Amino acid sequence: MNTMPVESEPCALRAWAEGRMIYMELTDGRVIGFPADRFEILRKAPDEKLKQVTIEVNGYALRWEALDEDLTVEGVVAGRFQLPLPEQAA
Repeated sequence: MNTMPVESEPCALRAWAEGRMIYMELTDGRVIGFPADRFEILRKAPDEKLKQVTIEVNGYALRWEALDEDLTVEGVVAGRFQLPLPEQAA
């Protein structure tokens, strides 16, 4: 009997901000980081507000309550960002 491996959506164990970078540790052991400037609301947020990231929906979403911003872990891992990289970073 052939069985196909079941792929599960990525899930975050923890999330944090260092400067303008947002990081999350996933259940599969990976640590993913992305620039806050890739999302409109996060781009405008001060560093102190970025640090207020929480894990929601059993690890499937990142939430910034004070900014009223939510991101899916799956979307970030897949590279679905709202904004392109700034010219100097490209």
